[in-house]
Amino acid sequence: MATMKHGTVIPTRELASVNGPPVTIPDPQRLTHLQFRRFAGCPLCNLHLRAVIRRHAEIEAAGIREVVVFHSPAAELAEHAGHLPFPLIADPGKRLYVEFAVESKVRSLLDPRVWGTIARAATLSTWRILRRRERPPAARPHGGRFGLPADFLIGQDGTVLSVKYGEHAYDQWSVDELLALASSVPTGANDSR
Repeated sequence: MATMKHGTVIPTRELASVNGPPVTIPDPQRLTHLQFRRFAGCPLCNLHLRAVIRRHAEIEAAGIREVVVFHSPAAELAEHAGHLPFPLIADPGKRLYVEFAVESKVRSLLDPRVWGTIARAATLSTWRILRRRERPPAARPHGGRFGLPADFLIGQDGTVLSVKYGEHAYDQWSVDELLALASSVPTGANDSR
């Protein structure tokens, strides 16, 4: 599978969102942060997305639209994350994962760099499940447990401005990294600023 590179131009497409109207990628008005996560209810994904939610207004103010893809069926994704303030895309057939060369590898959970975060995410998730603030993930998640995250910053014209393929299950851009990348985009590439 060939990875997506800086400068690649992706074709315009409309994606069905499980928690709102369809989403056009690229967004003609602002940058798009297209992030690929694992499965609905994934404790590591939830930990990361809580940070994105806390700073969502800041992300929007920087001219960025968040769009998050999961390899779970739409109904399952809506049960776990339908309340999130940005579009969620269900891709149970992994069509977008293949197109963007987002992989699944056993190393996603076996890399020692992720072990501490797994423990923290599992503890937080268990606490939230016991308090009925979160639903437990499926025992056998659709698409498996070994997905690697990936981040794409896409310009209004569909040009991939920056890419990060995760080396383990919690290797993605932080909000600070995303904002720094967006601020380095030339003004003409993002007319909304």
